[in-house]
Amino acid sequence: MLTVAAFVLALGVLIAIHEYGHYRVAVACGVKVLRFSIGFGKTLYRWQRKGSATEFALCAFPVGGYVKMLDEREAPVPEGERHLAFNNQPLRSRVAIVAAGPVANLLLAVLLYAVVNWSGVQYPAAILASPEAGSIAQQAGLVGGERVQRAGFADDEMKSVASFEDLRWFLTRGALEGQDVQLELTGPGRTTTGDVLLKLSAMDASEANADLFRKIGVVGPYTRPVIGEVMAGAAADKAGLREGDVVRQVGSVPVVDGQQLRRLIRASIVNGRTVPSTWKIDRAGIELEIIVTPESRQDGELLVGRIGAYVGAMPELVTMRYGAVDGLWRGVTHTWDVSLLTLRMMGKMLIGEASVKNLSGPLTIADYAGKSAAMGLTQYLLFLALISVSLGVLNLLPLPVLDGGHLMYYLWEGVTGKPVSDAWMETLQRGGVAILFLLMSIALFNDITRLFG
Repeated sequence: MLTVAAFVLALGVLIAIHEYGHYRVAVACGVKVLRFSIGFGKTLYRWQRKGSATEFALCAFPVGGYVKMLDEREAPVPEGERHLAFNNQPLRSRVAIVAAGPVANLLLAVLLYAVVNWSGVQYPAAILASPEAGSIAQQAGLVGGERVQRAGFADDEMKSVASFEDLRWFLTRGALEGQDVQLELTGPGRTTTGDVLLKLSAMDASEANADLFRKIGVVGPYTRPVIGEVMAGAAADKAGLREGDVVRQVGSVPVVDGQQLRRLIRASIVNGRTVPSTWKIDRAGIELEIIVTPESRQDGELLVGRIGAYVGAMPELVTMRYGAVDGLWRGVTHTWDVSLLTLRMMGKMLIGEASVKNLSGPLTIADYAGKSAAMGLTQYLLFLALISVSLGVLNLLPLPVLDGGHLMYYLWEGVTGKPVSDAWMETLQRGGVAILFLLMSIALFNDITRLFG
């Protein structure tokens, strides 16, 4: 129920803001707006302010919306109102009205990011967990426990890394843009010298998914290898493990952090059978050795080890809060960065350098809406901001039937001095619908594969 409510609320807000952008600028340009609708299909509720020409409506299927303006191309217009018709407006006004929808979504993202920056949010600190075996991070000499102070790309200035989210953003950009990432670290055997280069330019980053960070070797933040709540009768309980035990070694392998410990437990199945191992633990300052035999559990097609206990402490958290101006500016810059990354990713998909599996549809969006809402208001606002950026960028693409397609027509008109012919307009619209339908079908297939595959 929460997923449905969060999804519907997100759709309603993003669509309303988008259409309000069109509506507000149309009114400011002197265009008569006949209808402002959220959704399609049967009208559930309608109202009209006294003295206003605009009818506002809420319809049954909230998967879009529209602003219907007076236009001679759609219906006859009385002579006395021709100056109020959209098609009779100067080119600059028509461009402003069409661009206002996507711009409204981008401005909403700026505001949402700014609100989060002003109110403050807790993120895990930028401390590295032990890297995945064979990953780029391991090849670069990282062992886990290092704190990232600054990061940067090869030709750019090094920037401060305040949280693990900041680090993930650098790694995401580096992987998708084919740029190496330089890190300045403090931690085991290191100083603040920028002595680690993650060679992300050499990796295949065609899909932006969890495997991307496994290949890099940075999946999550550092957590102490502590045993949490132990289930009665489970393998951990039978072995004598207790909540608060700190695991120092499993067999002959020294344990650095909780992530590594979870990997060792999962990998304790050999030839379909669990293998017992001697664990060295620290229990309130006393060193003990305990023989632990994990239980086997099916995880998809794999047989993995489980001990029936929570493994790993909470990561160290940092609170990120900014002042009025700084918080707003960070909202602007983050919206810009996400927009550019989205465009680059779409460009890579177009030329075949990135997989169309990166496309997400309504089912995935609904799933993330519910998960973010369950995590609290801050995470839900960040989700809304991300989707708002995506909606704004998508609508600016030069694809007929989208706002960007209309802007493409106006560019032609501005260059040639004459509008696109009706015949060409009809052909391009049909092609745009076909392309949009194909993209939606791929996105829906990806959703079903991710969620139910």
